[in-house]
This record gives sequence, C-alpha cells and structure tokens, in this order.
Amino acid sequence: MTGLKLGTLCCALWFCIATAAMSASLRVAVISDLNGSYGSTDYRSSVSAAINRIIAINPDLVISTGDMVAGQRRPHLSEAELRAMWRAFHQTVTEPLHEAGIALAVTPGNHDASAYSGFELERRVYSDEWQDHQPTSRLVDGSNYPFFYAFDLGPARFVSMDVTTVGELSASQMEWLRKATQGGDAQIVFSHLPLWPFAIGRETEVIGDRDLERLFLDMGVDLHLSGHHHAFYPGVVDGLSVVSQACLGSGPRRLIGSSRRSDLAITLLEITSEGVTRVSAVKGPRFSDPVTLSDLPESIRSSLRVIERLDISPTETVMWQNSFRATSE
Repeated sequence: MTGLKLGTLCCALWFCIATAAMSASLRVAVISDLNGSYGSTDYRSSVSAAINRIIAINPDLVISTGDMVAGQRRPHLSEAELRAMWRAFHQTVTEPLHEAGIALAVTPGNHDASAYSGFELERRVYSDEWQDHQPTSRLVDGSNYPFFYAFDLGPARFVSMDVTTVGELSASQMEWLRKATQGGDAQIVFSHLPLWPFAIGRETEVIGDRDLERLFLDMGVDLHLSGHHHAFYPGVVDGLSVVSQACLGSGPRRLIGSSRRSDLAITLLEITSEGVTRVSAVKGPRFSDPVTLSDLPESIRSSLRVIERLDISPTETVMWQNSFRATSE
C-alpha cells in the first residue's frame, strides 16, 4: 500500500463503527463482485465511481459480499500475483473509504479465498490481508475472522458466513451461526453465494439448504445479503428477506425471468431497532439514478425456490425507497 499501512487502519475504521453505534439508525452500503479478469490488478472505472458515490453518501458501514480480487485461476496464481491484486484493491477501495472515515466489512468470495482444494494459498493470503482490519473492539466472535465472524453496530448484529463453495454449510459453521445470530435488535447475515438462485447461468451455484433457511427464520434473521450472481434483486422467500447484489466489475447477468442484464449498482440499507426499514439501490454509471423495482421480474422462479419481489410480497414490511441523498448534495 502507498503512504498508509493496513496495520494503521483497524482502530480508525472501527472507531467509526463505535461512533455510529450511538446513532438511532444505521445507513449501510453493500457492494459486490468488483473483480475483472484472472490475476487483474486493474479495476473498471465503475468501481472508482461507485466508491466515490459511497463517500458522498457517507454511510455508517460498507459491506462487501465478496469477489474483491480475481483469484481462483488454474494454473494457480503465485503469492506475488495475489499480493499485487490485493494491493490494487486496497488502493482502489479500502484506502479511499478509510480516508473518508467509512468502515468496511468483508466476506470471502470464491475468487478471493476459494475453499475448494488447491486454493489454500489464496485463503491464507486473504486471511493475512484482512487481519490488520480486525475490529477487536466490536467483534462478538472473531475466532474465524475474516471468514465467518459477527459484530454489533448500533441496533444491529452483522454476521459474515464463509460460503465460497456450492452446497450446504458444514455442521460446525451451522452451529456457530446458531449462536452468532443470538443478539441485536436487527440481524443481517451476509455471504458470497446466495441461499437460492437469482441469475440465469448460475442456477446451481447456491447454498441450496432449507435447513439454513429454517435456521434464519427461527433465529429471526432480518435480511440475507449475497453476491456471486451479478444481478440486483430484493426479494422475499417464505418470510425471509434476501437481496442479491449487482456486480461493480465485469460480467453483469440476467435475472431469471428477465431479458436484460442487470445494471451495475450499489445497494443501500437503513436499519433501526425495528429491523431493516428501508432498501434502495442506485445504478451506474453515476450511481445517482435509482433502480426502478418495476423493471425487475415480479418473482424469481427456479426449480429450487420462488422468490417474490420485495415490494409486492404480502409478508414483507421492509420499505422500498429510491435512495439516500449524498451528504454533498
């Protein structure tokens, strides 16, 4: 990193979290899938534009739902190549957010820290890169940080899951999750892979676990955020609110039931002690124009599950609204 070591970021970033904890509500921006081609150390202009817009909006927290760098290549990338990618990510994303006093919480994507055999080096480098960001003063359980961990911020508990492979969670992570979601007035869980399908071509690249869905409902989880499918969709499945994030990098996809590719977008949340009270999204290239929900399918229908659009679900109380205003406006 240039001019700023990652080791100096931890206290400052999570001081911001402690300060935000005193406010009545939280504003959270969610980003995902920022990477380009395998091994790339360059980011599309859309990534910088999105980060600049987030800085203008000035949320209390930014969550990344994974795929921050472009690993998982065969033949494998060297450690030097992996480190170079992470330096580029920090220069493009981590440092500008830090300089603006905005905290960043991450969860691993398959291109960051794949748990499939052969990518052990990538997982080690991912862990190394984020240890200096460990929010020790706010972590509820950080023994597996930065893979799966939990922290409290204001009225909410945020829980990262380690989901970089298709299929059910391990029994140990399920048991940990059961304990980690016992806290906070609002509970927000985030992972890279979604629980159920959203996008064409990725119908099988999901967790696909009804036991996990039941656990979320039993534990009163308010919202599950995911990436990987490169398409924005806020929905509800049997009373559980779910939001699939658009990508900011390459490869936007079509939602199941849609003929057009998703816009690049940032998801915005407002959270109070009542739960998630507002969801919105702004789309590129300026990230100031709101996403119009009526442009999205009324439901996502796959062989695994039906996800109803958030604004038309009779069981959902979360509000859809246009967007937050930027503080500079």
